[in-house]
Amino acid sequence: MPRAVVFDLDYTLAVPTQDRTTILQRAAAEAGAPALTREAYLEAHRRNLTRETREPIFADLLEGRETDADPAAVADAYRETIAASLEALPGVEAMLEELRSEYRVGLLTNGPVRAQRDKIATLGWERAFDAALVTGELEAGKPDRRAFEAIAAELDVDPADVVYVGDEVEADVYGATNAGMDVVQVLLEDGPGPDPRAADHVDQSAIAAELPQILDAIDSPAK
Repeated sequence: MPRAVVFDLDYTLAVPTQDRTTILQRAAAEAGAPALTREAYLEAHRRNLTRETREPIFADLLEGRETDADPAAVADAYRETIAASLEALPGVEAMLEELRSEYRVGLLTNGPVRAQRDKIATLGWERAFDAALVTGELEAGKPDRRAFEAIAAELDVDPADVVYVGDEVEADVYGATNAGMDVVQVLLEDGPGPDPRAADHVDQSAIAAELPQILDAIDSPAK
């Protein structure tokens, strides 16, 4: 029977009001950097999951480019733009409060410390979880099992007693199941379909309404 529920942040509990490509383009232009692609950004992000800021990400992206743009300035512009556009999915704040009456509730999010902590602060969620970890604070990021073991330890539970809720197949579904957790996969409108390794699935738009019932089903002895 699960004792804890741990959430991913981006696209699981909160979404930007602008698409990430637009945000990236606006930030690059504001900092005087050349055009950057979302695909290249994601590759650089995956190489820099345990960093303090996004500066190393943009340093990677600007390396070899003919530009005087400062990676730190691009990182600041991106952080400020994305934080300003972030909003919680409808109903998730009430859902988190409800779940904390039954479970230990945690957050495990990939990314640099300052970027992800700024998002949590922008949303006003500093006290919304019993424990919240950013992989920039850890020795490994998702899908490395050490990241999942770290949040389980922060919640004082065994990984086998955790249900992890996230949208990414590799980082979340594979990562959490590999660490011995059950997973509820969040399905995005334009994302991958249900992964068979997940214990259950929920549409992003229905997470607040349906997740408590899904957790009850995972709780049941008939699981």
